[in-house]
Amino acid sequence: MKNIFKTGLLSCFLVAFLTSCDGDWLKPEPLSFFSPENVYVDKAGFESLLITMRKDLRSENSGAMNYLIMETSASDLAAPWSQLDFYNLTPNTDVYYRFLDMFPSIYRSIKNANVLISRIDNISWDNQQDRNGLLAEAYWHRAYWYYRLVNSYGDVPFINSEISGAKLDFYTHSRWTILEKIKTDLEFAAEWLPASAGPGVITKGAADHLLSKVYLANLEYDKAIEASSRVINGPYALVNQRFGIDADKPERNLIWDLHRPRNFNIPANTETILATVDRFEAPTDARTAGLYTMRHYNCQWFQPQVLDSEGKVGMVASGPMYDSLGRGNANVRLTHTYQYGIWNYKGATWRNTTDLRRADINWVDIHELRYNNPNSKDYGKPIDIRYLANPIDTFKHVYAMPHYIMYVPQDDPKAQPFGGHGDWYVFRLAETYLIRAEAYFWKNQLTEAAEDLNKVRLRAKALPVPAGEVTLDFIMDERARELFAEEPRHSELVRVSYMAAKSGYGGYNLDGFSQKNYYYDRVMKYNNTYEKKIELLGNVANLAPFHVLWPIPSKVITANTMGVINQNEGYDGAAHNVPPLTTIE
Repeated sequence: MKNIFKTGLLSCFLVAFLTSCDGDWLKPEPLSFFSPENVYVDKAGFESLLITMRKDLRSENSGAMNYLIMETSASDLAAPWSQLDFYNLTPNTDVYYRFLDMFPSIYRSIKNANVLISRIDNISWDNQQDRNGLLAEAYWHRAYWYYRLVNSYGDVPFINSEISGAKLDFYTHSRWTILEKIKTDLEFAAEWLPASAGPGVITKGAADHLLSKVYLANLEYDKAIEASSRVINGPYALVNQRFGIDADKPERNLIWDLHRPRNFNIPANTETILATVDRFEAPTDARTAGLYTMRHYNCQWFQPQVLDSEGKVGMVASGPMYDSLGRGNANVRLTHTYQYGIWNYKGATWRNTTDLRRADINWVDIHELRYNNPNSKDYGKPIDIRYLANPIDTFKHVYAMPHYIMYVPQDDPKAQPFGGHGDWYVFRLAETYLIRAEAYFWKNQLTEAAEDLNKVRLRAKALPVPAGEVTLDFIMDERARELFAEEPRHSELVRVSYMAAKSGYGGYNLDGFSQKNYYYDRVMKYNNTYEKKIELLGNVANLAPFHVLWPIPSKVITANTMGVINQNEGYDGAAHNVPPLTTIE
């Protein structure tokens, strides 16, 4: 397998992340049975590469410090408790989270797509449907990852084909140019992908869903409406009745069913457009480390800082509560806005809302946490935050948790309860409605926007929103209510920020993007972590407008000795930037 890896190297500037820098990778080696020349000789060989690409999708939502939790923690809905000061995130320093590592990791996934794209016509095809179907899925994967790059890092190099040797002359491409390129690729994909397929396989619906987001990012609102309508009118439907593994439990509800990972890929779930597949019973090399949802999103309720009325340890890491809530680490520390604020509507609050997404049975609130240390005087009583070791402990150790999303039982009896193996949504129909609602909003067709928003709201038994109350903030609130821990939140906020800047919405503009943008203003408005200047581990919460984009790793820039890869404004190295390329060869 070594030759396959070396042939697929992105470029020398990523060698530091992909392999060693000693030059061994340049030495010719005898062809092995597994070399590309022997593998990519028929349809089966190319299909094996698609399996690798599908597995790459799971890197977003599984394992320790995955990319989806970074997206959520760097947003209006949460904070990264161990990296509260974003000035500590530099092109050379990645503190605890993996904001820098995500950059080369995504290019590794793009490399896999480019291998297929570049080699697809190295063999003769008797069936053009087979050829175009394989190529369409590779285009989809490449477009998916570039969509993530341009909405996390802005302008980046676009690598259009497989690179088989050293290359040191990369240049940055304009984000808008990349969007145009992946748009045309996705249009091809939407034409040639199958209408239906097995779990984890990319379909026409997944292509149109992603295409609608690219159209939206490109301010092509009518095309976004057309693409999302093709999905909505396709073989999908919002689930409106109980289903799946817990359907016979009357104490649960539809929203609980919809968020059971075991239900994501079953036929009864008619709104799944694309979900990853990850099962504990699969072979070791075919499964991940697990979803880690309880570890990342849940509070550190079991830690010794949670004291009882006698100042003694009130919690222990054992028992039913430990199995149910898991060994939370608050890596994604939920904000007051997500816990409480976005559920206030027309006089209702989180306590009495009809919205099932904040129903008491679906959440574990602070008053429902009970001392579970058998040796505590207060055993079995609700915890009292007045007894915490330090007032700041409410930040990490005690907060409300969306149990219906985070609870994933641990299949491995030997593993700690971090959040076990399970499938996870990439795209589902509820988001398609929200995409179309947003496109209607940007066109000022608020009646149509409200209709799509209410398709999602009424399913959750939330009160309908009238057209006159549809705003961009309301749409982003609705995305939070429906898609928490499912959408890449930071990326979607960046997408909207660029749209606002390019259209002049809210007084934003592209020239001053790093000094004033929608992302920063919304985060500062709704994430009181930064307003209160929370301090942990000598880290004072701090955020600036230029943190809308994450830095390009300096190792990538300095190794590219014959070209220029731009650094994002606000970070060291941006003074050496040159105008980004606006054409893709």
